[in-house]
Amino acid sequence: MQVKKFAMYRLLSKTKRNFVSWVVCIKYLCCNFHHFLKPSLKDAYSDKFLIGNTVNEIDLSEVNNIPRFIVKKHFNCITIGNCMKAHVIHPQSDIFNFQEADRYVNFGEKNNLTITGHALISSLFFPRWIFADENGNEVSKELLIERMRNFITTVIGRYKGRIQSWEVVHEIFDNSGKFINSKFFRILGDDYVKYAFNFAREADPNCILSYSDYGLSMEAKRNAVIKMVKKLQTQGAKIDTIGIQGHCHLGFPVMEELEKSIIAFHELGCKISITEMDISVLPVYNPKISIEIALNPDYWLSLNPFTKEIPKKIAHIQYEQYKAMFNIFLKHHDKIDRVTFWGMSDKYSSKNDFPIPGRTDYPLLFDRNYKAKPVVKELIEMANKNNNQIRFGK
Repeated sequence: MQVKKFAMYRLLSKTKRNFVSWVVCIKYLCCNFHHFLKPSLKDAYSDKFLIGNTVNEIDLSEVNNIPRFIVKKHFNCITIGNCMKAHVIHPQSDIFNFQEADRYVNFGEKNNLTITGHALISSLFFPRWIFADENGNEVSKELLIERMRNFITTVIGRYKGRIQSWEVVHEIFDNSGKFINSKFFRILGDDYVKYAFNFAREADPNCILSYSDYGLSMEAKRNAVIKMVKKLQTQGAKIDTIGIQGHCHLGFPVMEELEKSIIAFHELGCKISITEMDISVLPVYNPKISIEIALNPDYWLSLNPFTKEIPKKIAHIQYEQYKAMFNIFLKHHDKIDRVTFWGMSDKYSSKNDFPIPGRTDYPLLFDRNYKAKPVVKELIEMANKNNNQIRFGK
């Protein structure tokens, strides 16, 4: 009897949750119906490049299903985010955790989305066990190479034919253009990049393989990537795409430098992906502040100035920066395969907690209620205007 009561309780609870979900969804659609009647981002840019977003557990677990509506409306590709990094998917030598990644791949396939896997080899996000032998000593070159091969082959092999592109190597240079002194680099030197791309190519010869990094509009990092790609090409390791991470803030990147990087990377024979795009409106944190400043509470308050809402003047500056960047993307659309945003809504943006936890940022195209900001309409109009100019030869 108790079992039956418990089962009935669960059924009623689920029914109630589903009812609430649909009520919230219907309310959202009624309030934002005009957005669904208008052209979408993906439609406006359909003959230029893919428009993408990352998917994460928080957005897709929203009880109201609104993020799913936004994905289907505005985006035609997704990047499966941090759940595919090695410390999550391969936390121990005998464990592969595919549950979350499987869910997102299934979501992408169900909705006919082009799928990108994120960050197989990163200088920062890798479990410690891979660098140690059975006695706890530093692993040999041979064993580390074999572990890299096993990890890359297992993960790519599981999704072969289902994930269309992979960010194989991720964030390996500092801002001066030097290799980050990671365990991979200390043990294998820069050859670890070659091994990663070769293993990925063997695992899925038809997949698009990418290197991605932040700050690639800066000359030192741009030149470092150019040098690395040229060396890999002489070694027979092919990189298809270079991902320019779009983690921006007001005034950065310099548009001329961003354009230089797009042109320079394309001259290597690579397509360009704009990845992880958002534009923070908050003051830039300087980790090298003095102790006196660090002990001043007013300094920390100054880094989080918009706790209630973003001022219209600041929002306008951000919108103009988005438009300036998309002007460059449209100008060079023949070189670009996708533009991917790093988050659906300001509500769950990673910028709210990086590099300082607890801040309130507004970096994305949809606000905390998943309502499209005015810049979405402006970006769509830009693409349509560009299409008309091409169509009529202007």
